Amino acid sequence: MADTKILALCGKGGVGKTSVSALMVKLLSERNDRKILAIDADPAVGLATSLGITVKKTVDDIRKGLITKIQKGESQGNRETLKLLDYELFDALHECEGFALLAIGRPEDEGCFCRVNNLLKDIIGDLAGKFDIVLIDGEAGIEQINRRVMKTVDHLVLLSDTSAKGLNVANSIAHVARDNKAVGYTDMGLILNRVMGGHEVEDIRTRTDLDIYGWIGEDETIRDFDFKGTPLTGIPDTSPTLAVIARVLTKMGVLP
Repeated sequence: MADTKILALCGKGGVGKTSVSALMVKLLSERNDRKILAIDADPAVGLATSLGITVKKTVDDIRKGLITKIQKGESQGNRETLKLLDYELFDALHECEGFALLAIGRPEDEGCFCRVNNLLKDIIGDLAGKFDIVLIDGEAGIEQINRRVMKTVDHLVLLSDTSAKGLNVANSIAHVARDNKAVGYTDMGLILNRVMGGHEVEDIRTRTDLDIYGWIGEDETIRDFDFKGTPLTGIPDTSPTLAVIARVLTKMGVLP
């Protein structure tokens, strides 16, 4: 997986993280010939909806099925279990035009099946290694991504709107990521969403030490797509938001 670039997006709920994730997937899948894997790691499975995908099976469905077999004494040996999980994960992979999507789902009961959790995380890691770019739409903090999906990421992208609450969450995630040695990342930055003007960006610069990758203004087209439930893959290429996200991805070195 040495050549695979992994991006993880985190931030407070409601700041536009999933919309930005979906538009990143759109750009990455349309503007280069690399293999793209989108991982919907938010329990709400919002990324799949934004990409126009109906999820039939999640990683947590697979996990619960295996745990049920273990509890009933129906589990097989390690080799057979790995083969089964490989098959199940492949079955849960949604192949789309230009990218594939894997939904993690919502764990109803974490339990203490560490072996199952670690097996699944290792298999997800092996699957990710078959792609050139992996984009993870995560929960609020990177520690959940680290625990349930991936041990380390290359680019940790924090999302915030201009609210104090959104920025505080982004700063808190950054603090955890820097202080927790179990959370691995190479670089980290902030994307600001729903910005009214440059003056707001300059004010926010005084309240965070995060590198601001870029900022997105209010976008009525995206709001209209979200309101109607239209997949964001249909956003026109003339969208100013797409232009901002394209610059951010180019800065990261994942878009030509």
